[in-house]
Amino acid sequence: MDLMEQLRERAAKDPQRVAFFEGDNPKMMETVGELNKAGLAKCYLVGDGDVLRKTAGEVGVDLEGIEVVDVNDEETNEAFAQRFEALPDCPFKSKGIRRRAKRPMDRALMMQRIDDTDITFGGIDCSTGDVIIGGQTIVGLADGVDTISSLGIFNIPGWDGSEGPLLGFGDAAVCVNPDPEQLASIAISAAETVQALMGWEPRVAMLSYSTDGSAEGELVDKVRAAVEVAHDRRPDLKIDGEFQLDSAIRPEIAAKKVHRESEVAGKANVLICPDINVGNIGVKLVQNFAHADAYGPMLQGFKKIVCDCSRSAPVSELVGNVVMSCVRSQALKEN
Repeated sequence: MDLMEQLRERAAKDPQRVAFFEGDNPKMMETVGELNKAGLAKCYLVGDGDVLRKTAGEVGVDLEGIEVVDVNDEETNEAFAQRFEALPDCPFKSKGIRRRAKRPMDRALMMQRIDDTDITFGGIDCSTGDVIIGGQTIVGLADGVDTISSLGIFNIPGWDGSEGPLLGFGDAAVCVNPDPEQLASIAISAAETVQALMGWEPRVAMLSYSTDGSAEGELVDKVRAAVEVAHDRRPDLKIDGEFQLDSAIRPEIAAKKVHRESEVAGKANVLICPDINVGNIGVKLVQNFAHADAYGPMLQGFKKIVCDCSRSAPVSELVGNVVMSCVRSQALKEN
């Protein structure tokens, strides 16, 4: 059984409530239809009810078992706004709540905030920046995290690392040039993501062009400082560095280059890049030369699971991203 089959099996055992705010997009509607038919998620379509029903008819999606949340229904909007307004830490004023309740993305995130749903999924039409800003404003950041980032999972043919052919990799999509505090947040979030999604004991390597003091410079200093911040914030997590890539994943290289005890060196299952240049180039290298499958990237760092998908993603990939999000949500509830 491959990785996605395992995750689909886990998702189906405890279907999570997922709000989709771009159901007027035919590809997103098809995704919702497949998830509902397979019993992988409890789906909520948030938007103009008439448009959503029309789109479903055009692509042949049966809406039975799918809840349509019509943002044009004034009575329902008002009842929802009153519930949201009753939150003890409500972030908006009365008029702002009612205005946002009519916007599909904001409504979906607000539903998540008051625990009507577990996951918000979108991004096929709107920008990543809009999803991140909305998630930060309405759902909020997880404890100990001060930046949103992303994580991907590679399945690398022929690689036999500490988790077989699988390897976590971040951040290659969101945080452009993180400072030490942000880099530490990325590492902490990545550890929690792989633990939730894969069930691994995370061993997170902070990458650099230096291994354990082999070079000096401003870029190295940033990574070292990030390791210290991560240790201060989460001493329970195995986060270490600075390591060159080979020192992070190959035990025989780590034995030569790392002259101290380390629970990460040579056996890392998550790699954290110092900036998006390194991350993006690294992803493309692994995909093109190693012909690796890449799952994600998944947004991380929110209090609950907020997802941004690629505009070019096929339906199969969208379904896979929702499935991964559902498994992460299950673990978040358990913890």
